[in-house]
Amino acid sequence: MIKTIQGGVSKDIRGQIRFVNDFDMSDVKRFYIIKNRDNELIRGWRAHKIEQRWFYVLSGSFSIDLVKIDNWDSASRDLPVDNIVISAADLSVLHVPPGYGTAFRANELDSELLVYADYGIEHAVNDDYTYPLDYFTKRKS
Repeated sequence: MIKTIQGGVSKDIRGQIRFVNDFDMSDVKRFYIIKNRDNELIRGWRAHKIEQRWFYVLSGSFSIDLVKIDNWDSASRDLPVDNIVISAADLSVLHVPPGYGTAFRANELDSELLVYADYGIEHAVNDDYTYPLDYFTKRKS
């Protein structure tokens, strides 16, 4: 199940600290930061049968489309697509479990998305399913 892990911010005269203390990172093996060249580009569809991802917005905001894959050999084109908007102001981590495809777009210029993965990069070639951007189009109402 897709879930949000809420964080917070602590401020004092020295500045601030953003945190997500309830994010258990014991499964994390690597991370990367994505910064799209503009806010028109859509990255996706990329799905993972085994790997899970956690998303944290460092700056700006992102619109993330999510689809639960039904058949890894031939996914149905009419699967319902969820959309979640996450921003740096939310102070939260979005957890996407195995079995989902994602496509995302920055809503603002210079937005940055921190992504955590639970497998090393050497595993990526074994669990990387890609689809054309127009493959899944059925939006949930």
